[in-house]
Amino acid sequence: MHVHAHPDDESSKGAASTAKYVAEGVDVHVVTCTGGERGSILNPNMDRPDVLANISDIRREEMNRAREILGVTQEWLGYVDSGWPEGDPKPPLPDGCFATVPVEVAAERLVRIIREVRPHVLTTYDENGGYPHPDHIMCHRVSVAAYEAAGDPEAYPDAGEPWQPLKLYYHHGFNRPRTEALHNEMLRRGLESPYVERLEKWKPDPEHDKRITTRVPCGDYFDVRDRALIAHATQIDPDGQWFAVPMGLQQQVWPTEDYELVRSKVPAVLPEDDLFAGVRETMDP
Repeated sequence: MHVHAHPDDESSKGAASTAKYVAEGVDVHVVTCTGGERGSILNPNMDRPDVLANISDIRREEMNRAREILGVTQEWLGYVDSGWPEGDPKPPLPDGCFATVPVEVAAERLVRIIREVRPHVLTTYDENGGYPHPDHIMCHRVSVAAYEAAGDPEAYPDAGEPWQPLKLYYHHGFNRPRTEALHNEMLRRGLESPYVERLEKWKPDPEHDKRITTRVPCGDYFDVRDRALIAHATQIDPDGQWFAVPMGLQQQVWPTEDYELVRSKVPAVLPEDDLFAGVRETMDP
C-alpha cells in the first residue's frame, strides 16, 4: 500500500517499482489523501479557464487513467487539498483542509483501510514530506500513526479487525546522488542537463543520503511510470523537465527507485533490493 498526498504523487514517486510488482502479481493499493483541488496547473497546455473551473473532476479523471496504466487499485482518504501557502509571513491554511485535521482523526480513516486491504508493506514520505508541502508532511504523520495503530486491538476498536503491516518505507526517489549521476552523464554526452539550477541550490547532505536502505531495480518499467505521469495532464508538461533525460540514459545510470526502511516486523538484512525482502518468507505458499 502506497499512501500519497495528491493525485499524481503515485505516478511521480515509486511508480516504476509499483509497475514491477504489479507485473509480478502483487496487489498494489494506493490511498490518496486529498483530491488535489488546490494544486497549481503546471502544464501550460492545460492552463485554461474551463480546466480551472472543473479542476476537482479533472484531477479525479486523471487519477483514473493513471490507476489503469499502473494496474493498481486506489481510493481517496477524503480530505481537501491544503494548497501551497505563499508569502512572508505565510498565510494560514484554509479551514477544513487536510493539514488542519487532527492526526488521530485522519489516522482512523487510514487504519480502517489498512485493516480492510491488509497490506504487508506500507510506503509513505519522510518527516519532511519529501518536500515541505503541508499535505506531504501531514501524509507522513498520518501514515506513521496508522502503521503503528493498525495492528493494535486497543486502537480504533471500531475500525475493523487488527492487521499489522510488516514493513514501513519512506520514498527517497529524488535523492541528490541520483540527480548528480544523471546530471553528470548528461554533460558527459554533451547534452543540456535539466538539473543545473536545482543542484546549485541543493546543499549536499551525506547523512541524509545514507538513509537509503533499499534500491528496487525497475528500469524496465520507467516507460509505464512516464505514461502514468503524462496521464496527470494538469500537473505534467510532456515537453517539460520530467522528460528531459533520455530513457536509455536513466536505465543505464540509475535503474532503481530508492527507499528507506524505517520499521520492520521481520528480520531485515540491509541493504535490500526488494520491498518484500523478509516478508515473502512469512506468507503462505
